[in-house]
Amino acid sequence: WCVPPEDPKLIHSKDPMRKTNPTILGTTYFYHCLELMGNYAERLGKADDARRYRELAARLKTAFNAKFYDPQKGYYDNGSQTSCVLPLALGLVPADQNQRVFDHLIDKITHETKDHVGTGLVGGQWLMRTLNDHGRSDLGYILASNRTYPSWGYMIEKGATTIWELWNGDTADPAMNSGNHVMLVGDLVIWFYEDLAGIKSDPRHPGFKRILMEPHPVGDLTHLKATHRSPYGLIASEWRREAGKFSWQITVPANTTATLYVPAATADAVTESGKPAAQAVGLKYVGLESGRAVFEVAPGRYSFTSR
Repeated sequence: WCVPPEDPKLIHSKDPMRKTNPTILGTTYFYHCLELMGNYAERLGKADDARRYRELAARLKTAFNAKFYDPQKGYYDNGSQTSCVLPLALGLVPADQNQRVFDHLIDKITHETKDHVGTGLVGGQWLMRTLNDHGRSDLGYILASNRTYPSWGYMIEKGATTIWELWNGDTADPAMNSGNHVMLVGDLVIWFYEDLAGIKSDPRHPGFKRILMEPHPVGDLTHLKATHRSPYGLIASEWRREAGKFSWQITVPANTTATLYVPAATADAVTESGKPAAQAVGLKYVGLESGRAVFEVAPGRYSFTSR
């Protein structure tokens, strides 16, 4: 629904390569629900239910890939952007094919929609996080900061104070366009908090009892400040970068723990309140991971600097 049409005067795209097979939408979400139910059942101690949900999910994943995945082309069905995003985000892509499907998504965004959004409502719920999780937060930032059609910035440029139902709500039939359709934001706001600011609940310890903090400085963004009031208190993340230096102020509330991922070339390049971070009170150095120094931290306020 509401995939950006190739002509701004259209309501629905007439290009079959932009449209996603409804069975892909239903099946990927059915799989997601089964995975959730399996996790719920396990937490409730219902082992038989957990096994039943997970066995059905495994059968569905096998059938889904047999039906829709083309191993010669490296994408699902017609290769629409949403038909890439949903299997990637919800865990249906075989591990050895993950990069191929993601590469196809990037190719579609780059060449078909010219570094603009190319999903409708359903794919848009996972688009930004999928880009970030596969190492392309830079492209996510381009989508977020675009001001030409189709984009959220385009709506702002045209005077919108709420989110339209249609990416081209200024040119399409107004009878077919809600003027307050917040679901078209997709996962943009989630991406702001979880990926740009780096405030995320550990899915293995939900409810922010354990916090994952991993900011992603991107593009020409030099400063960010975000807070989230969790059940345990305020979580804060404020970072700034200039002249090769990354400064990060964080707050971890009482009765929680957090894992921090500090952008850094080496662990020795990180200080906390002016002292080597590996020696700071309340911090436990875990290791270096993909250009980030990883620390386990106790509740408190911290001031990191890295290069």
